[in-house]
Amino acid sequence: MAGILSAETIPRVSSIFVYPIKSCRGISVSQAPLTPTGFRWDREWLVVNDKGRAYTQRVEPKLALVQVELQSETFAEGWEPTKDSYMVLKAPGMQALKVCLSKPREVADGVSVWEWSGSALDEGAEASQWFTDYLGKTSRLVRFNAASEARAVDRNYGPGHTTMFSDGYPFLLLSQESLDALNNLLKEPLPINRFRPNILVEGAEPFSEDLWTEIKISKFTFQGVKLCSRCKVPTINQATGIAGPEPTETLTRFRSGKVLKPSGKNQGKVYFGQNMVWKDYSVGGKGNFIKVGDPVFVLHKISSVAEAAV
Repeated sequence: MAGILSAETIPRVSSIFVYPIKSCRGISVSQAPLTPTGFRWDREWLVVNDKGRAYTQRVEPKLALVQVELQSETFAEGWEPTKDSYMVLKAPGMQALKVCLSKPREVADGVSVWEWSGSALDEGAEASQWFTDYLGKTSRLVRFNAASEARAVDRNYGPGHTTMFSDGYPFLLLSQESLDALNNLLKEPLPINRFRPNILVEGAEPFSEDLWTEIKISKFTFQGVKLCSRCKVPTINQATGIAGPEPTETLTRFRSGKVLKPSGKNQGKVYFGQNMVWKDYSVGGKGNFIKVGDPVFVLHKISSVAEAAV
């Protein structure tokens, strides 16, 4: 099924979020440069233990309280860091940490996240000590080494595409209307930061993004490859780092595999949002970024959620 929505119902990008350090707080920006692996800076850093395994909010919910700051100029077209360009980290009880945006020289081998393992760039002793003190266990801050490594997304869904330290895909899209529909069923409404999308759109029907297999934002085409299965992270209050039962309990009643795809696999998982890849990333020239306010054109969609990939 294919079609473009009428002008009166065209959704628009209402918010853009970038998460420089996996599982730490995101940054809301008015525009973000596109790269094949996601927005620039998105999930480029990772906190790991002494064996190189990723720390995430699933096991270290305190990471939710780590605030990440980047200057707005770092999201401008053509901007490149100098030795005086920094990312600033803040957390309760900690002095602010400045991490230079120029690439570090030290290499950390044996870094792993999910099924991927490889080398990364080590941000050094000061960053290591900061996270070790904050988490109370040996930690390092590492940066994806795009010069030597490539992390492929699942070939069953996005063959030929890569990402950095995201869970699986370069982009996650969610609609405000889907969040509103969920919040109407909850005793305590939840903010969007529980779900950590990259792109929030407004002006769509609730859960219509389930059906979007190809969309155009500005002049760029994205492929919806898979509904996003949700883990423990949405249950963690991003202001306190404390987990609760919601929204998983409510999502289970109407967004589980058992409900959405009764004859499919992964019956016990719950789904909220659409994973995407940038389809026409070979587009050259300037202006490879999207902005808040950009229209979202639905180029192709499936007829029902039962057809959606999970």
